[in-house]
Amino acid sequence: MSKPTIGFIGLGLMGGNMVENLQNKGYAVTVMDLNKAAVDKCVERGAKTAKTGKALAEASDIVMLCLTTSEIVEKVIYAENGVLEGLQEGSVLVDFGTSIPASTKKIGADLAKKGVGMIDAPLGRTPAHAKDGLLNIMAAGDIDTFNKVKGVLEDQGENVFYLGALGSGHTTKLINNFMGMTTVCAMSQAFAVAEKAGVDKQQLFDIMSTGPSSSPFMQFCKNYAVDNVSDLGFSIANANKDLGYFLKMVEDLGTESKIAEGSSANLNAAVEAGLSQGNVPEIFEYFKTLTK
Repeated sequence: MSKPTIGFIGLGLMGGNMVENLQNKGYAVTVMDLNKAAVDKCVERGAKTAKTGKALAEASDIVMLCLTTSEIVEKVIYAENGVLEGLQEGSVLVDFGTSIPASTKKIGADLAKKGVGMIDAPLGRTPAHAKDGLLNIMAAGDIDTFNKVKGVLEDQGENVFYLGALGSGHTTKLINNFMGMTTVCAMSQAFAVAEKAGVDKQQLFDIMSTGPSSSPFMQFCKNYAVDNVSDLGFSIANANKDLGYFLKMVEDLGTESKIAEGSSANLNAAVEAGLSQGNVPEIFEYFKTLTK
């Protein structure tokens, strides 16, 4: 069988590497991004370009989005000459970003009116994994739609999880990021308090890492707070956005999370302190400055 044609919007570090992987595996790809240099890289490898979301969707069996916010996703889909206008019956939209589940479900319902399927498929791991087709992919949506794109997802991910109804992928990703970013905030502040108290941070790590608190996130925090190595490729700005989305999701579910509110407040304060583009463990710098 011939491979489906792919339209890909969003060529940041993750998206650009995902497109390179798809091209290396023989897919015909049409791309769109505001960053001309990122588009040119794809074109040099044989990709086509589109001037509008409508044109890109008309040329594609599967449209893939790797964008930063739900607001941008909705703008790309619903804009004049946007993706929604060009999607053909039987095609599929895949959203790889981290979005608000309620927005995802709304988009899915509107696409279904045109006979178009949707999969929310947020990602785990790094841009390096994307380039090698080794991502973790949390996919959700109608099972027949999932099966239609499963082969392409497996070309992009080492682990492809099917999570059920549309929105479950984004829900799972937000829960995952709530847990991870809260851990980073707690561990980074632990190192900051240790420094203020005159406790050796390396010894603190040595002790804590031998117990049940040990985790890769603890290691990332130690790498920055102790060794001044910033190697968790996820920005404070993105973490702040995701915690905000988690809180919106929790509100939509009719409950609350005081823990998430605390982590979100710290992340937002770090953004306001000018640390937004630093990797998340760099919130250690913010916690060092806190005074009563």
